[in-house]
Amino acid sequence: MTSEKIKHTTVVGAGLMGHGIALDFALAGIHSVIHSRSPASIQRGLDKVRSSADQLVELGKSTAVEADAAVDRITGEDKLDAAVAQADLVIESVYEDLSLKQEIFRELDELCPQHTILASNTSGFMPSSFTGDIRRSDKALVMHYINPPHLIPSVEVVPTVKTSCETIATVKRLLTRLGKRPIVLRKEVPGFVLSRLQMALLREACWLVENGVAEARDVDSALRNSLGRRWAVAGVFEILEIAGWDLLAKVASELLPHMAFSPEVPSVLKEIVEKGELGVKTSKGLYEWTPESVAELKSRIARALVELEKWS
Repeated sequence: MTSEKIKHTTVVGAGLMGHGIALDFALAGIHSVIHSRSPASIQRGLDKVRSSADQLVELGKSTAVEADAAVDRITGEDKLDAAVAQADLVIESVYEDLSLKQEIFRELDELCPQHTILASNTSGFMPSSFTGDIRRSDKALVMHYINPPHLIPSVEVVPTVKTSCETIATVKRLLTRLGKRPIVLRKEVPGFVLSRLQMALLREACWLVENGVAEARDVDSALRNSLGRRWAVAGVFEILEIAGWDLLAKVASELLPHMAFSPEVPSVLKEIVEKGELGVKTSKGLYEWTPESVAELKSRIARALVELEKWS
């Protein structure tokens, strides 16, 4: 199947990522169904679609006419068989629970048309861990979007050893058609590229906070006002090529033995989770949040992402 033949998509999951993925396809003229077992969840997802579409207009990324047309291309369905009946591509985007993903992929394998490509938006599970026992393993892979999916251009494409070259090529061309910048991994590994990099940085950031070196907001400030600014326009390898690898090898030999390397969840994260301080969703984490401060943060991120697009 060619990417041009993908005209109907289904997103299984109406939460944080699902609505943005559906909107991404709809903006490219592809009809998309959002599936959830709860009608109330579907409605919340559709409401988020409308809100995100309006945001794109506000940011100058879409016209009002284009946004309205995209919203009209998205429907909700609480019956899985009906949701996938016409799907050329299905993207699972539910909670990170391996057994749940295995169950969903078995259902999709039974219910979807024979030609349908099955993908997961998992951020860490290797695709072979939930596609190994389905019949269409040649048409299964990971399509890992980054939040917010309608504004971040990168999407990781992670195949298994059974994924066909045709499926990989079709998904890559489709994402390019959507204006994305697909990152096709040569092989699967837990966490892929993006989650591994983020977790490596998070582990060191937590170590600095736990050991009283700096407060969380100072670590964030250091990243926002230095490394983060450079990484937005050039990757870590590009930047360090300028410095020179002889210098970096010397620094690495002296610094790496002193850096965090524990495989355990950082204690600072364990503590706030045990206290129920989960971040924005509970109004408190390492920061305290109000509806106004959350809205300001999301707006700041969205506006910066649009501006950075000019330089990447």
